[in-house]
Amino acid sequence: QRESNALKVSHRSRSLVVVRLFAPIQKRVSTMEITATQIIFIAGAIGLLWAYLQFRIIAQIPIQSFSADSEEAPLTGGGNNEEKTARLNEIYEAIYEGAESFLKAEYQVCALFISVFSIVVLVLVAWGTGWDMARGGFTALSFVLGALTSMGSGYLGMKVAVYSNVRTTVSAQKPGWTACFNTAFRAGAVMGFALCAAGLLMLYISMLIFRIHYPKPKEWVYLTECITGYGLGGSVIAMFGRVGGGIYTKAADVGADLVGKVVHGIPEDDPRNPATIADNVGDNVGDVAGMGSDLFGSFAESTCAALVIGSSIGASGDWDAMVFPVIVSAVGIFVCLICSFIATHISTVKAEENVEMALKVQLISTTIVMIPAVYYAAVYYLPESFELTRTVGDEVLTLHPWEACFCVSMGVVGGLIIGLVTEYYTSHSYQPVREVAQSCKTGAATNMIYGIALGYKSAIIPVLVLALVIYGAFTMCDMYGVALAAIGFLSNLATGLTIDVYGPVCDNAGGIAEMAELDPAVREKTDALDAAGNTTAAIGKGFAIGSAALVSLALFGAFVTRIRHASGDELFSSGVNMLEPLTFSFLIVGGMIPFAFAALTMKSVGEAAMAMVLEVQRQFDEKPHLLDANPTERPDYDACIAISTQASLREMVPPGAMVIFTPLLTGILFGVTAVSGLLVGSLVAAVQLAISMSNSGGAWDNAKKYIEKASPDSELQGKGSDIHKAAVVGDTVGDPFKDTSGPALNIVMKLMAVLSLVFADTFYAINTGKGVFGL
Repeated sequence: QRESNALKVSHRSRSLVVVRLFAPIQKRVSTMEITATQIIFIAGAIGLLWAYLQFRIIAQIPIQSFSADSEEAPLTGGGNNEEKTARLNEIYEAIYEGAESFLKAEYQVCALFISVFSIVVLVLVAWGTGWDMARGGFTALSFVLGALTSMGSGYLGMKVAVYSNVRTTVSAQKPGWTACFNTAFRAGAVMGFALCAAGLLMLYISMLIFRIHYPKPKEWVYLTECITGYGLGGSVIAMFGRVGGGIYTKAADVGADLVGKVVHGIPEDDPRNPATIADNVGDNVGDVAGMGSDLFGSFAESTCAALVIGSSIGASGDWDAMVFPVIVSAVGIFVCLICSFIATHISTVKAEENVEMALKVQLISTTIVMIPAVYYAAVYYLPESFELTRTVGDEVLTLHPWEACFCVSMGVVGGLIIGLVTEYYTSHSYQPVREVAQSCKTGAATNMIYGIALGYKSAIIPVLVLALVIYGAFTMCDMYGVALAAIGFLSNLATGLTIDVYGPVCDNAGGIAEMAELDPAVREKTDALDAAGNTTAAIGKGFAIGSAALVSLALFGAFVTRIRHASGDELFSSGVNMLEPLTFSFLIVGGMIPFAFAALTMKSVGEAAMAMVLEVQRQFDEKPHLLDANPTERPDYDACIAISTQASLREMVPPGAMVIFTPLLTGILFGVTAVSGLLVGSLVAAVQLAISMSNSGGAWDNAKKYIEKASPDSELQGKGSDIHKAAVVGDTVGDPFKDTSGPALNIVMKLMAVLSLVFADTFYAINTGKGVFGL
């Protein structure tokens, strides 16, 4: 009879029926009485512990070249193993010292910026809220905590990657593929789980501290506004880390490729090339440290946006319901940990063809497991129904756990689809990259044309997926649904980071094998691991770009919510009118920002690469014996490291300053409607440009690798041929596309949005939101 009654209810009340059907599940689980605070702290503690255990496993691998008759049966084929062991240690220490010195120099600049800008945050936020020093102080404090956590994440990632690179090389000497794959995979897991756990704990502890000052549920809206500084701090450091690290790594990479491979025809990472150590250092400071800070920023910003938009959920006094976005991230740590056993224990890598599938299974398995896990978390921590005020208008929505779960699930599935589409366009296993490889037969020019066209084309499906996710989530749960979808994109962040770090670790391992002059079979094995890593890194960039688009939109929604709150619903209560002259004008200006940013970062890489090319060529001209098959003298690696370090520190400031001060000055001078247009324009342009640049660069890189796998008598003629040189030119152009400008565009859209959110009250306080000029 209960089921028959359910069928008679109106369409409007069917959602309540869905919840009631699952009420027994909620009652059974509720007897456990695990609060949100407990689940978040447990997840954080387990994440940190798991990262430490993975590190200890890696640490047990000694840095030494095994002898041919040892029980590990290495591939090195004998030789002077003591000499090779000494060489391995020498290379390891050189890479470590180079990465350490760069990050210290970069973080000194960042520390100076944090010191000054935290005072700016304190003063402007306090002034904008009627000299409420508590809100200003808490926002500045959360800004500093977010920045320090981001710096710590990047530094940890660099240390672990450098520590694991050489041990992956050592493991590659052993027969089979399991040991070397697991070493690189565990290195990524240290970064992934440590970053997610530390970020989660730091954010939630900050919220608990702020709750001491804002104990009443009606005051929690101020708590969520103060915590937005955490996302701003993470994003600012991510900007400097991505741009500075990207310029460093690509200056060295481009210089090494142009002079070494194209002009003199020596192999990649050949120890005779003076730029090879700087190139390997760059992999750690750019692809690991910078990327870690970037994704930490996405996590912090998406959570802050969801908390601000959903702050009205806590008005009823239900803290656990309000922090549901944080709970999703906590659940993600458990899911990623369980699924990691698939790669290391259940379905281990035993052959080259298993590598790419093992990494892809990680993404697919975490996506599948996350959906039911999020459903149970929603049923347990959210009330049977809860109210949420629309971002635009006065309507109060009545939402249910299954709707919140659906929005998160849309983000989880949307992220996987974008990742798989990215793989299709960047892996040489599929037709698009093979077409780019074929185009190299007629020279570098056709290679460039095909690669750029591939990048533009690859943006179509991801943009359509994002549009569907936004429409579905917005229709169901308003802007809160979009914020939850963004968190869904990042719910398996621990796995995403694991796979992202895996790539640079394998790349460095191959470089170390080449420089230590180990058996060519070791380099072949690490190259196969790295090829899969290139594809999965492109997938990771797809995830990052997609999540950044949703995060930016959610932050824009939070900005509108905060302006409505500050103005007492005098502004934006009916939405943002894009046809107002000021709003539309700045819409066009916002669309220009990503292109200006890309131009600045691309030119910076070009200038640094020119200096690197001249330095490498100078050493070859002054010491021509360096190009001998067995030179008796080593190149001056330190000179190339110094060029990359100085160039990156010098060149990272202008693009970073442009992104930080453009929304700040726009809000102060022209007001909140101008900021609205600026944010929408930059979001729309940046997401298209980021996808196309990242995928073009990834396609050029893997087209080159596809040609290198070909035999000399085949159609593509293999290494050293004119076809290969054309592919190297494409790969060289693609380096700043995929590793500097493309990924950093994620931060452009996020940083501008979160900065506008933090200073929303300040913007409104100037002529009631009309700015200094009163337009």
